Amino acid sequence: MLARQMQTFPEILTLPRGPVPVAWRQSLRARRVSLRIDARDGAVVITLPARAGRPAGMALLMDQAGWVADRLAALPGRVRFADGAVLPLGGRPVRIRHVAAWRRGRGPAWLERGELLVGGEAALLSRRVGEFLRNEARRRLAAAALSKARAIAAPIRCVVVKDPSTRWGSCAADGTLMFSWRLVMAPPPVQDYAVAHEVAHLRHMDHGQDFWALVDGLTPHREAASAWLRHEGLGLLRVG
Repeated sequence: MLARQMQTFPEILTLPRGPVPVAWRQSLRARRVSLRIDARDGAVVITLPARAGRPAGMALLMDQAGWVADRLAALPGRVRFADGAVLPLGGRPVRIRHVAAWRRGRGPAWLERGELLVGGEAALLSRRVGEFLRNEARRRLAAAALSKARAIAAPIRCVVVKDPSTRWGSCAADGTLMFSWRLVMAPPPVQDYAVAHEVAHLRHMDHGQDFWALVDGLTPHREAASAWLRHEGLGLLRVG
């Protein structure tokens, strides 16, 4: 096991500028104590090497308390899956609306006239919205990946969608491509770039010149999409 979660839920610690949720991790790979902001959960994650204890993590947290407070305060507001909430889908706003009955042949959630309609029990609305977005992400991203992979004659083992906290996608040595389901909320050019990036790794597992040349051959959106993810990507992590 390379890393283990020391706490299932973040604990609330009081810093000079107020309370902060903090989660602790211990990693056999880590060479030093580190911390990062988990935008998805709005928490600080402190990673400790195998032989380091909480005092070392607390020392780093207190030293970076101002930076931590600024970063947490700058996070976009949280958008919950709830009746009436507006979330992006393909870069366009979509309003969630609960309806009493399912539409025959459409399943428990479906798009209609700029709304995401969700049928059935209100208590299940959040789960059904999440399932719809994951299924839609899998459908859109897998189709794009297969098309681009065919263009460079590179085999894909499978395409999966997950919810990573620090990356938009990955490519495994066996040809498995992983994408964050949250990409389905981004504009199509951003999705196109994210897919091109991971498909290019089927040929080049590094980020050398040949890799970037192939990415540019697979999509014209690299620069604009990279900038969009830098400036707007945090917003996607705050949905759900």
